Amino acid sequence: MATTATHPIGGAVARVHSALDDVAGTPVWSMSQEATAQTLVEVSRAEARLVEVRSQLLSHAETVAVAETNASPSVAVWHSNATRSTKRESFRQVRLAEGLDRYDLVREALGRGDVIAEQASAICTALDELPDDLDAGVLEQATKALVAFAEVHDAKALRVLGRRILEVVAPEVAEAWEAEQLDREEREAEKSAVFRMREDGHGRIKGSFTVPLLAGQMLERALLAFAAPKHQIANRATDEGEHEEQDEAPVPARRPTAQRLGAAFVELIERLNPKELPKAGGVNATVVVTMTLDSLKDGLAAATLDTGDRISAATARRLACEAGVVPVVLGGKSQPLDVGRAKRYFTPAQRVAMGIRDGGCTAKGCDAPPAMCHAHHDDPWSCHGHTDLDRGRLLCPYHHRRIHDPEYESDVGADNQVTFHRRT
Repeated sequence: MATTATHPIGGAVARVHSALDDVAGTPVWSMSQEATAQTLVEVSRAEARLVEVRSQLLSHAETVAVAETNASPSVAVWHSNATRSTKRESFRQVRLAEGLDRYDLVREALGRGDVIAEQASAICTALDELPDDLDAGVLEQATKALVAFAEVHDAKALRVLGRRILEVVAPEVAEAWEAEQLDREEREAEKSAVFRMREDGHGRIKGSFTVPLLAGQMLERALLAFAAPKHQIANRATDEGEHEEQDEAPVPARRPTAQRLGAAFVELIERLNPKELPKAGGVNATVVVTMTLDSLKDGLAAATLDTGDRISAATARRLACEAGVVPVVLGGKSQPLDVGRAKRYFTPAQRVAMGIRDGGCTAKGCDAPPAMCHAHHDDPWSCHGHTDLDRGRLLCPYHHRRIHDPEYESDVGADNQVTFHRRT
């Protein structure tokens, strides 16, 4: 403590410690409601002022190379080790210090306790996102406006206000700048859109995605519609056979939990109409479920998906009437699969049957799934071949080209797999 007290800031910190020592262990039961509320606000202001002091010290630590004292690669890493805080938190504090170095008005407001650290960080980020060639006078007006807004708005609101601050202080440049910014963000969002899925080995698929703002909000609105209490009540009424209007009291609106949104996502997927989706390999985007007639009625035997995965008989029965599922019942009534020369192309029913039978591309060693394959005539239609299931097979686009390539010859083995050989 003696070392820090040699500088006025170090002495002030020492006095803070001393003052806190004086009240350490003091019970608060005797504080009134008004005093408790006022003291909580003052503690928040005091924390903000200490954050401003810390930010000054973090900036100065870079100047005097504090990180070199233990060979740390940066001040943030040194601070993380010295204070036992996470590196993420230390880097956040260093970024705030750098922002306060750029915007003196924000530093002064934080130093007075007029804004808290979270608000100061939001203001600095908003100012950083303004045009680089913005007039210094306009930048100062924007800073003053955001600091003033901080008197009544939290950090979340300040982030929103910060994106529109030019409309307040410089409307003549705001429209063009916002259009340019939105165009850039939307282009970047489209490029960065990703979707990942993986099986966890326990009957579930997990994943993550990043999509543009509009697409994400459209998905959220759809999920909220399925998760809405009124929708749930309607479902229960239908399940119970109640078709008359319900006179129940309205259910209080509340934000759906992650579990309710998850259930809504499942329902959204199961209710997709494949007829409204693009076709893949000549067949609507459907999942094919194969099961026995006994299981369809009330049996226990598991059903098989066209991906090779298994689901319970109960789930298969539930999905048998859904739009996005095609039930293939073994031993039950099926659609005609052989149409001779009545049609040039294989029908969707034939394509589904091929997917079940072939499991994907029939070229030896190829694992392309049914949806990515073409339906090929073993006996070419041009040579009076028939569009029959027994004389058709699935081939991926690459192997479909190869089987028609005169430079290759092909053989079909007993396992229905096609082997290719280059002609010599």
